[in-house]
Amino acid sequence: MIITVKKFDYLLIGFQFVSYIRDQRVPLNNRRKNNYISSSIRSFNLLAQTYWLLFSCFQRKVKKKKMVIHNLLTAMNAKIMGSGKETLVLAHGYGVDQSIWDKELPLLADHYQVVVFDWCFSGAVKDPGLYDAAKYSTYDAFADDLICLLEEMKLKSSVFVGHSMSGMIGCIASIKRPDLFHKLILVGTTPRCTNSEDYEGGFELSGVEEIFSSIKSNYEQWTSSFAALVVDPSDPESVEKLAKSLKRMRPEVAFTLAKTVFLIDYRDMLEKVTTPCCIIQTKNDIVVPNSVPKYMQNKIKGETKVEIIDTEGHFPQLTAHHKFVEVIDASLADK
Repeated sequence: MIITVKKFDYLLIGFQFVSYIRDQRVPLNNRRKNNYISSSIRSFNLLAQTYWLLFSCFQRKVKKKKMVIHNLLTAMNAKIMGSGKETLVLAHGYGVDQSIWDKELPLLADHYQVVVFDWCFSGAVKDPGLYDAAKYSTYDAFADDLICLLEEMKLKSSVFVGHSMSGMIGCIASIKRPDLFHKLILVGTTPRCTNSEDYEGGFELSGVEEIFSSIKSNYEQWTSSFAALVVDPSDPESVEKLAKSLKRMRPEVAFTLAKTVFLIDYRDMLEKVTTPCCIIQTKNDIVVPNSVPKYMQNKIKGETKVEIIDTEGHFPQLTAHHKFVEVIDASLADK
């Protein structure tokens, strides 16, 4: 016999409890023997089902906790390579996967222990059920996943390299668990994408709405046009790589995640970041204006430096990987 706990069980217990209380109000000498036995049975059933309800809830809680913590390494395709005193954790941004770091990995693995992984929205993740639009409507859930992943890999005081949205995810994670991060390297990162009266985010709200509409109406076409827009056009190989990666992401995921990325506002979180930071920015990034790194530098409490790489676009790890690695090396040598 399989017993499940559903809403009906709560109602059943409630009715039994009311019936039990009613029976207890009848004087003992007025109770017939059968009624008394029936009341006792109801009391036993009430107690038994209450214990089963509590036990089932406890089981579900434990199972959920284990699923979140102990399956992330495999679910997120986490890999560790190289050797060195410093551990670098490379986190990709919107629409791509860990292959975005392919050019950097051979160079970094010679000097550092390097971790790469795929976020749950990535087209490289095998289980499509990992991404839940409601859960991941903010960066906090991503930060929690990152913390759990680092805990599972038993990593502490690592250097987190976060591109685009992952930069802010790393900031949030460092606020929650500063012991896990020695330094944050934020690449093309912004706390807010849209403009306001006192802030230049790079996008007007009307432009963001057009992006949402394009993703929803013709995702295939949007991936090609967006890739050509955000990657240096003089590097067609990198443009094509990004376009193919975007196409691997499910359209419904791309749409809901785009709403999260373009509509978040985490400016108030910056002053809570105490971990030392290095902000890497290209000289011309259509996604993140050059005013944003300076804004972040002024707000972040931890010691923060801004490095400008002489390349175009939002993906320096694709278009200027040697310069990108040089900046990382210099940042970690500067202690």
